[in-house]
Amino acid sequence: MSTADIERFGRDPLSSFRANLASVEERIDKARMRAGRDCGSVRLLPITKTVPAHILRIAYEAGIRSFGENKIQEATAKHDALAELDIGWCIVGHLQTNKVKYLARFAKEFHALDSLRLADLLNSRLEREDRFLDVYVQVNTSGEESKFGLHPDTLMPFVDALGQFPRLKPRGLMTLALFSADTAKVRPCFALLRRLRDEAVKRNAALSELSMGMSGDFEEAIEEGADVVRVGQAIFGRRPTPDSHYWPGFGGAA
Repeated sequence: MSTADIERFGRDPLSSFRANLASVEERIDKARMRAGRDCGSVRLLPITKTVPAHILRIAYEAGIRSFGENKIQEATAKHDALAELDIGWCIVGHLQTNKVKYLARFAKEFHALDSLRLADLLNSRLEREDRFLDVYVQVNTSGEESKFGLHPDTLMPFVDALGQFPRLKPRGLMTLALFSADTAKVRPCFALLRRLRDEAVKRNAALSELSMGMSGDFEEAIEEGADVVRVGQAIFGRRPTPDSHYWPGFGGAA
């Protein structure tokens, strides 16, 4: 490893990743039990953005099999570098329409579907690739203009239209909560997504899951019903780039 790698990940990243992973899983389990939820009802999606491909080989050795990435260019490069490994690649950040062809080639999940145009382009490209894609519909529950996602008022018509895209396999809803140390401000974002999910499943039963919660708030998210939590820095340590580089206008930590 390089000096920069050692400074960021330590001299024994395998042990660090294993320990951090165990700690996060323990916190997930405690939050799940506080909420009275069943064992195995919460899935951890490790967020690997900015972690170099050669370090991700160590993460794979530590037992991580699903890698969450924000930027499709970064994900594509890592996918190519680690092509021989059995990795489930999950894209969790906003996708520009001109990048659809790259995602359709290899992604297992997409957690940021937020327009019918994007859905149509993805469906068409997936047909060409003869692939299917699990998708989560992103909803802007914080009301911040800097964030992507559907306005809550537009979600139900969007849900009704999803049947037009047979290559997309709806899994649930996704959100980014308000970034705040005050849980009284964070929880309403999660609670709103849960209420929207409860309404959405009446129209499309496949939209049953909630993808919400990151390193700074995943325990609150679980208590509010999260089925998937997206955690990066609690496993891999602090990133060299600000979160706003990946989430425009956002200061939170995945």
